[in-house]
Amino acid sequence: EPDLAQYLQVMPGVVFTGDQGGQLYIRGGSPAQTGILLDGVTIYNPFHSIGLYSVFETDAIRNVEVQSAGFNAQYGNRTSAILDIRTKDGNKNRIAGKVSASPIMFRTMLEGPLMKPKEDNSSSISFLVSFKQSYLSDVSKPLYQGLGGAFKYGLPYSFTDFYGKVTFNGDNGSKLNLFSFNFDDHASALNSSGIET
Repeated sequence: EPDLAQYLQVMPGVVFTGDQGGQLYIRGGSPAQTGILLDGVTIYNPFHSIGLYSVFETDAIRNVEVQSAGFNAQYGNRTSAILDIRTKDGNKNRIAGKVSASPIMFRTMLEGPLMKPKEDNSSSISFLVSFKQSYLSDVSKPLYQGLGGAFKYGLPYSFTDFYGKVTFNGDNGSKLNLFSFNFDDHASALNSSGIET
């Protein structure tokens, strides 16, 4: 599964730890010194608990800018780096979508016009929604049963991500974006008798 977390790990000066929440260290700074923005909004926990995946939908990303030195004062007290993620606008002319499934997760994205432009560069309204659901906790049970102990119940992790965006484009080049973003991690612990707590 392509993901921003895997891309960042191959960049110079980046150290990534994947245990329980995934922490990102850029140029030796602590995770609190790195600013991570989604469409201008600060995201404080950008990685899921298993650390392999970020909370950002890959297909909805327009561009990612990593500034590891010399960034403006507009980013506040961040001293290590800025990770600025921008999402694309929905398709203005037609409905389009994507559905994919793997042994780890299901993901889908849908985009299209709410109001098509009547001519080039005229006003329009478009939308984009994406959803990502992990089912690692269910799929891992048959893989780990042979190990015995707590492993026979599989890996107790799963996550859900949702992103929705509506873009209003005006005749004079103005633009207004409204978006909603939600992510949720689920982790359960097993006691010695194999009961979830």
